[in-house]
Amino acid sequence: MKNVEMHIEGTVLTIRVDLSKEFGPSSTGKTIIIASTEGNVTVPDRQEKVGLNVYRKK
Repeated sequence: MKNVEMHIEGTVLTIRVDLSKEFGPSSTGKTIIIASTEGNVTVPDRQEKVGLNVYRKK
């Protein structure tokens, strides 16, 4: 994962992303990647999965 933190408290999942970070352009070059789970990942200690991409236009 890039710039993604997941924390679970009881039954509430909190996802934290630092919007000031950048990881360069997407493969098409149209957007700047800010955060990504890089596919679907399992929520810590659970069976649910999360797929997250955060980006902005260039």
